[in-house]
Amino acid sequence: MAQQKNTANHKKDTLGEPRALGEIVVSASRKPVTLDNVPSSVTVITRKTLENDMTVNTDVTDILAREVPGLAPGTQTNSNVGQSLRGRSVLIMIDGVPQSTPLRNGEVDMRSIDPSVLERVDVLKGATAIYGNGATGGLINYITVTPKEDKILSGKTMINATGSLTSIKNSVGGRLNQVLQGKYKKFDYIVSGVAEQTGEFKDAKGKLVGPNYSLGETDSYNAFAKVGYQVNSRQRIQLMYNYYRSQQNSHYNLVNGDIAKGIPASGVLGTPAGVATGPRGNQTLHLLYQADSLIGGTSLTADAYYESRDDIFYVSFGRFEGGDGQSHTIDKKKGLRLMFNSPLSNKTAFNGTLSYGADLLNNVTSQPLVDGRIWVPEMNMLNYAPFAETQWSLWQNLIVKAGVRVERVRVSVDDYTTLQLTNANGTTSAPSIAVKGGDLDYTATLFNAGIRYNRLPAFMPYFSFSQGFSVSDIGLALRDAKVNDIKKINTEAVLVNNYELGFVSEYKKLRFELSGFISTSKLGADMIFDPNTDLFNVSRTPERVYGFEASLQYQVLHNLDISASYSYLEGKADTAKTGGSYNVYLNGRRIAPPKVTGSIGYRPVPELEVRLQYMGVNGRNRFEKNAKGVYNGNEGKVSAYNLVNFNASYKVAPRTLLTLGIDNLFNEDYFPARAQWFMQPGFYSKGKGASFNIGIAVNY
Repeated sequence: MAQQKNTANHKKDTLGEPRALGEIVVSASRKPVTLDNVPSSVTVITRKTLENDMTVNTDVTDILAREVPGLAPGTQTNSNVGQSLRGRSVLIMIDGVPQSTPLRNGEVDMRSIDPSVLERVDVLKGATAIYGNGATGGLINYITVTPKEDKILSGKTMINATGSLTSIKNSVGGRLNQVLQGKYKKFDYIVSGVAEQTGEFKDAKGKLVGPNYSLGETDSYNAFAKVGYQVNSRQRIQLMYNYYRSQQNSHYNLVNGDIAKGIPASGVLGTPAGVATGPRGNQTLHLLYQADSLIGGTSLTADAYYESRDDIFYVSFGRFEGGDGQSHTIDKKKGLRLMFNSPLSNKTAFNGTLSYGADLLNNVTSQPLVDGRIWVPEMNMLNYAPFAETQWSLWQNLIVKAGVRVERVRVSVDDYTTLQLTNANGTTSAPSIAVKGGDLDYTATLFNAGIRYNRLPAFMPYFSFSQGFSVSDIGLALRDAKVNDIKKINTEAVLVNNYELGFVSEYKKLRFELSGFISTSKLGADMIFDPNTDLFNVSRTPERVYGFEASLQYQVLHNLDISASYSYLEGKADTAKTGGSYNVYLNGRRIAPPKVTGSIGYRPVPELEVRLQYMGVNGRNRFEKNAKGVYNGNEGKVSAYNLVNFNASYKVAPRTLLTLGIDNLFNEDYFPARAQWFMQPGFYSKGKGASFNIGIAVNY
C-alpha cells in the first residue's frame, strides 16, 4: 500500500541519521497514515532505537518500558503482569495479528517475538477498537522487518556474550542471531534465526535473583521468515511466519521471600517441580494481499492469519484438591480480514478517504492444568465486526477523523466442573461446582473521532474520543464460579470511553509533546485480593483512570541528542456504584507509579556512538496495611528506584560492528515495582544488578 509522504517535518532519528516524521506509517488507523496526521498520542520505536536498546538486553518488555511513556515498568520475568498501558489492558499484535488472550488473560503476551526481527514498534495509547477486542488501554503492534538489500543474497551474523558484573559465577550466557535476505526478480525474502541462553541473574550484591519466573537460566528461540511476491506495480502478496519459544530451565528451587522483613526471594540447588515455565512454542502465520488503484482509485487489503500459543505458568503448591497443579493457557486464533480504501476527494483543500471492511475471528482459549485437569474450560469465541472510518485533510492543515465499528461476539462454553480449591491452612476455600454451559452473546457499537490542527509547528493541538471493548477475562470468572450456570456469572464486557487532549510543538530540532487523558468504564475488571481465601477476585465496579504524559526530543548538535519523558497516572473505582463517587484507589496491578525517562547520545567520531539511558520509577503508596500488619496483594507500597544503562557501538571495519552494553550501570540495589506491590513472597525478588552484554555484528 502506498505510503503518504510529508517532507515538511524533516527530523533526525538518532545521531545524524535522518528520518522524516511525516513519512513514518503508524498503526493508528486501519489505513496506514503518517504520524503527522494522527489526532492522538502515538509512540513509534524505530529500528535504530531497538538496535541501541538490544545492545543492553533483549527483553522486549524492558525495552518498551524504557521507551513508551504511559507503559508500566517491566517485571524482569517471563510475565508482564501489571505492565498495563495507561492503567488498562493492552492488545499485543505482530503485523496486526493479535497475540493477546483476552478470554483468559495470562498477561504473558508481550514476550511473543524476538526484537531482532522488528522494523519498528507502533504504540497507540488510549482505548481503541480498530483492531478488535482487548485494547481498552491501547495497542502495541510489532512491525516485522522486510528485505532492504537488492542483492540476491546478503546476510548478517550477530554473536553476544552476557553476564553479571557483581558475581560472574554461573551468570554467563550467549546469543547467536543469523539473518539472510535478498531479492530476485519479483520475489523478496528474509529469514532469521535466534538462539539465546541466559545464565543466572544476580542482584546488586551478587546474590541469586529469585528464580520464580525469572529470565535467568532461560533458553529462547525465534525463527522468522517472510516471503513477498510483487505481482506488478500495484499488487503484492506476502507470507510471514514466526515461531517463539522462551522457557526457564532453572537449577534452583524457590525460597520465598519475607516481605515484612525485606528479605528477597532466593533459591536453593535442586530440580524444580513441574515443567519449564514460559512460552512453550508460540506461532504466527500471516498471509497478506494488497492491491492499489483499483476501480475509482480504491485499494484493497485482504489477509488471513493463524496464531497459536501455549504458555506455561508456575506450580501452585497445596492449592488444588487432589494435588499440586501447574496450569497453561492454550490459545488458537483463525482470522480473515477485508478492507477497502476509497478516495472521496483529492482536491488540495478537501482531501478525504473512506476505509471500510469487516473482520472475522475464531478464538479458542482454555487453561487446563498440565496433568489434564480442567481449571478453565474451553471457550470458543466467534467474532464478526464490520467497520468504517473516514479521514479528511481540510485546507492542508486541519485533520479530521471519525469511525465506527460494530462488534458481534458469541462465546460458547460446554458444561464443566470447577476444581475444588484450598487455602493456606489446608481448608476448602472454594468447593467444586458443576456449572451448566451455554452461549454468551455480546454486541457493541464503538465510535472514534479526532481532530488535529497543523498550521503552526510551534503549537499543533489535537483532541480525540475513542471507545474500546473487551470481553474481560471470562476464563477467570468461569474458574472461580460460585453458581451452577454461566448465565448467572457476571461476564459482562468492559466498554471504555477514552478522551485525550494534547499538542505537539516543533521548533528547529526540538520536539515536545504533552497530552492529558481520562478513561471511564461502567464496569471494571480490577483484581482484588481476598485475605480470607488467599485468592484474587474480579471487582466489577465503575472506574475512572486519568493522567498526563510529556516527552521531549532535542538534537543539540549534529552528533549529540537528548530526550526525556514523564508519565503520571491515577485511577479510582466507584465501589458503591453511586454513579459518580470514585472512592477507592485502583491497585498497583492497574496503576503504575510515576515514571521518568531520559537519554543522552553522542558520536565523537563517525565510527563510535555512546549512549546513557535513565529510567526512574517514583514511589506510590495508596493503601493501608491489613490486620496482619502487611499490605494486601496488589496493594503494596512502591519505593522509588533509579536505573541507568550504558551502550556503545564501534565500527571497526565497514561491515563489522562491536557493541558493549551495561545494564544497571551504577548497580542500584532495588526491588522492581511489581515485586513491591504484588505482595506475593514467591515474587518478592530483587532486580538485576550491573550486568554486561558484549557483541559483534558482521554484515556480508
